[in-house]
Amino acid sequence: MATLEAEALRKSFGGIEAVRGVSFAVQPGEMLALIGPNGAGKSTCFNMLNGQLRPDAGRVRLAGRDITGLAPRQVWRLGVGRTFQVTATFGSMTVLENVQMALLSHHRRLGGLWTPVRRMDRAPAEALLARLGMAEQAGRPCGILAYGDLKRVELAVALANDPRLLLMDEPTAGMAPPERAALMALTASLARERNIAVLFTEHDMDVVFSHASRVLVLDRGTLIAEGAPAEVRANPRVRQVYLGSGAMQGGY
Repeated sequence: MATLEAEALRKSFGGIEAVRGVSFAVQPGEMLALIGPNGAGKSTCFNMLNGQLRPDAGRVRLAGRDITGLAPRQVWRLGVGRTFQVTATFGSMTVLENVQMALLSHHRRLGGLWTPVRRMDRAPAEALLARLGMAEQAGRPCGILAYGDLKRVELAVALANDPRLLLMDEPTAGMAPPERAALMALTASLARERNIAVLFTEHDMDVVFSHASRVLVLDRGTLIAEGAPAEVRANPRVRQVYLGSGAMQGGY
């Protein structure tokens, strides 16, 4: 069974149809990339999947369950983690405390704020940070971290929910090329280990073609191509509307 199924999703803002009948599925352990030019509808799709926007039409199913229109907190409870284009962490709290907060939410133990964090077992958060190469940063406030490290913290927070589906909106934006490759290689490894379905948007085509199992291409709200990275890269329409003529000579 597919982890996520999007069926004929539509969303308009005023007279502008941002997403037009988009359908796709993401399988357990798969790294599925959703790409397209700015304004193609990628973020709108993500926001419908995550419950931040309600579709005008269509359905979203998680492991066969209809989650269309559920609030983001309800979607989180069902096992959907998300990272954002601009990192979302508590800047005054340490790396460890950010992950502990996510673990508390996962276990529904958020009665207050600081008291539960201080009392909970540190070991699960420390183990997760160690897996992400962030053990040495555990005691540092997020507000002083380098941007690449913040991206790893945000990934740790999403993984603390033990998700079956991970939504990553431009996960490598603002990172240096070596950091981008390392983060996505780590994500792919975790997806395989934990059988997590990953759907990500990305403008760095090196990242997409190196790490995606399959690629979806949106243009003006319409799904115009779907397939293996090599297929999509060779698709004439995709080259025309997004990749450019450089793809024909072997570039991205």
